[in-house]
This record gives sequence, C-alpha cells and structure tokens, in this order.
Amino acid sequence: MIDILAARGLTRRDFLKVCGGLAAAMGLGRAAVPDIAKALEHAAKRPPVIWLDFQECLGCTESLSKSRYPDFLNIVLDMISLEYNEALMAGAGHQAEAKLKQSMADNKGAYVLVVEGSVATKIPSAMTIAGRTSIDIAREALTDAALVIAVGNCASFGNVQAAHPNPTGAMGMLAFMEQEGIDTGKLVQLPTCPVNPIHVTSTVSYFLTYGKLPEVDQYRRPKIFFGRKVHDECPRRAHFDEGRFVEVLGSPEEFERYCLYKMGCRGPQAYSDCATVLWNNKANWCIGTGQCIGCSEKDFWDELTDFYAPMPGVAVPGFGGIRVGADSVGIGLAAATGGAIAAHLAVSAMKGRIGRNSDGTVAEEKEE
Repeated sequence: MIDILAARGLTRRDFLKVCGGLAAAMGLGRAAVPDIAKALEHAAKRPPVIWLDFQECLGCTESLSKSRYPDFLNIVLDMISLEYNEALMAGAGHQAEAKLKQSMADNKGAYVLVVEGSVATKIPSAMTIAGRTSIDIAREALTDAALVIAVGNCASFGNVQAAHPNPTGAMGMLAFMEQEGIDTGKLVQLPTCPVNPIHVTSTVSYFLTYGKLPEVDQYRRPKIFFGRKVHDECPRRAHFDEGRFVEVLGSPEEFERYCLYKMGCRGPQAYSDCATVLWNNKANWCIGTGQCIGCSEKDFWDELTDFYAPMPGVAVPGFGGIRVGADSVGIGLAAATGGAIAAHLAVSAMKGRIGRNSDGTVAEEKEE
C-alpha cells in the first residue's frame, strides 16, 4: 500500500480522502471509512481478476481504462492483479490462452471474474476464442469464480445483440447462469452501456471491505446504484412536474433545460444513478447532451424504442399508479397539489387583486 501511494505521490491523508470518496459512492457514511481503508490496505495481496470478452464492442473496457476520475479508480485497479484481458494484456494467441488456463487453475474458487459481452447460445460458432465457443469458456470460468461482475448491458442482458430476432441467441450472465445451473448468488450486474467506472470500482471495494456483494434487485443490480429511477434524480424533474417540455430539439425550451420527455427520454423507466455519478470523468451525462435511452434496462432495444418518441404514459408520483400522458401531467399535478393556490387565485381575481406583468405572467397586486 505504501509503495502504491508513493508511486502516485499521495500521502496517508490523501488516501483517507479517497476512502471517503468510495464511502460516498457506495452510499455509506463516514463511519465506513476506516473499514474501507483497512480493506484496501489488505488488498495489496492483489486478488486475481480474469476479464473475459464475448459479444461486445469493447466499450466497457474503454470506459474503465480511459477514466482518470476519481483518483480511487486507479488506486483500486493498482491493487488487483489483472491476470487476463484480451484487450489490455501484452500476450496474444497461444501465450494468452495458456495464461487464462493457468490463472483459472491456480486461483480456482478465488478469482474475480469480470465478463464483458454476451454469450452466443443459439449459434455457438458466432462467438469463438482460440477455437472454443463462448458457451464453453463462460461455463468453465463462471463455475470456479468467487465473484462474477457483468459489466455493461451486453454482459447483463444481451444488449443490441439480443434484440429481436436475436439470431445468435445472445444471452446475459444472469440468464446464462440460471440456464447452466450455476449459482447466481455470486453475480452482480452493472448494466449501463457502457459500464460506469465508479460502479466497477465501488463494487470491487465493497466486496473487499465486507466480503460480500451489496444488496441487489431482481436483476442482480446493486440497489445503491440502481435503486432509483433516472427520472427521480434528474435536474430537469421540476420542469416535468410543471408540464414544461422540449417540443423541438434546438429550441429555446431546450436551452432552458426543460424536460426531454417528449423527445423520447426514458428516464421515467430507467433505474440508475447517472445524474449523480455522471460520465466521462464526471464531465457530463446523457441528459446533459441528449436524452436517456434506458440503457440500464433489460431488453431496452426492443421495449423502449423509438428512442425519439415519447413513452405512451408515465406513473405520476402520488397518483396511485394512474398513468397520464405528457400533455396532461402538468395540469394533473397542479390540480392535485395546488388546489389551495388555485382557490386563492380565484378569490383574488374576483376581488380585482390579480394583474399582469409586462411579460404577460400573472402578478398579484397588493391591496390598497
């Protein structure tokens, strides 16, 4: 640990700040900092990590390897031993495959398996590495892993490869492990496209600290990251509640950062903390440059397209699941939450105390 900190020009104080950042990312309080610090110090033993690539675009590897924020990403990655990764390792061909077999044999039952990409189950020959199908490689590697992390939507749910008609039978880790009878209790899925580096680092750190996975939902997604909808934490949510929507891209309403629901934003249906963790070294996120397409969700290519058309309806908070369209949501919320205000305005109008500002907005005048 001391060598790692020194190599990065960090002091013990800097390290504790890093642990504080990890605690925040994992949804833990300051009381967890000493436990995280102790776990990372012991991680100098460098737990072995095997990273497999199946049907994917390498976007998750790019997302993780190119990240430079926050600092704890690189510190944590320095504390693991990346035994095998086709895209990053120096070896290739027979040398690389020999390393994979050796790593799995030497660390049987103790290695962390990271999977990027889906398994081809209908046409096995569609995904082969060194003459072996993704089915055979995945079955062997998943069985003997201590922890399995499915990074990205491809490894979690199959992503675009699994879209109808799914010619290769692309399958994510949860479905594949259930099919093969492999214990899914050691699986955690981080399904955004691509994976968010903070999710990877925080998951590994949580496992090192507590020896178990964080609480997960029915899709094995950590609730600390995927427990709330994008819509719930979106900075444009107030505009949604007031019925203010962007009608045309490039319009003044978009400049005013009105809600993008009518432009096809899937935030009301997608579960992720994107609004708080952000992307590209915390520079921006999808709704900051366009709209959410729901990439954290299962079958989003089939169920959430067309990405530029509004969803037929959303469940408005406080309405007991009543579904309304974007055109009426503002009016509905106003009727439910502003009854007293409306009554006050009506009385004021009858008494002649309501006027208009120069821009046409309503202004309440003081009584003489």
